[in-house]
Amino acid sequence: MSRLQIFNDNDAQAALLDTEDALAITQALNAIGVRFERWPTREVASTDDVLSAYADEIAALTAEGGYRSIDAMTVTPDHPDRATIRTKFLSEHTHAEDEIRFFVDGEGLFTLHEGGRVFNMLCTRGDLISVPAGMRHWFDMGAAPHFTVIRLFLNPDGWIAQFTGDDIADRFPRLERADA
Repeated sequence: MSRLQIFNDNDAQAALLDTEDALAITQALNAIGVRFERWPTREVASTDDVLSAYADEIAALTAEGGYRSIDAMTVTPDHPDRATIRTKFLSEHTHAEDEIRFFVDGEGLFTLHEGGRVFNMLCTRGDLISVPAGMRHWFDMGAAPHFTVIRLFLNPDGWIAQFTGDDIADRFPRLERADA
C-alpha cells in the first residue's frame, strides 16, 4: 500500500504525518508541486507488454507533457546489477527535467526534500509520481528490489542526476521490504 511520511528535515524520528490515505497523500504532495495519482492496474504478461497495456495513459501524459522517450524498466532481487542501480540514486540529487514514474508492479521509495521537510513516499503498484525538475530528492529500491515502472522523459540526458553533496539521505529511513 502507498504510504507517505513527512518529517522535519532535521528529525528523522518523529513523523509529522504518516498516512496511507490516497487523498491525503495527493494533497500533501500537490502542495509541494509533486503530482501523485492512482491509476487502475492491469495484468501484464511481460515487460515487453507494459507499454501497450498502458498505451492510453501514456498517450495522455505525452500529449500533456510532450515526452519524447518512454520505456519500461524491471528490477528484481536476482538482477545482476541491483546493488549498483540502487546505489546510483541513494544520495540527494536533482534533475534538469521532471522525473515521472508509474509503478506497474512492486514498490520504490521516493524521498523528497522541500521547504525544510522530508517526504518519504512509498510508491506501490498503481502509483504515478512526477517529481518536478530541480526538486531535491533520492530514490531507494531496497536491497531486494522488485518493481516494474514506466518512465517518461523529454530527453533522457536531462534526467542525469546532479548530486547536491548533502548527506541528508543517510539520515532518513531506507526502503526495507517486509518480504525481503
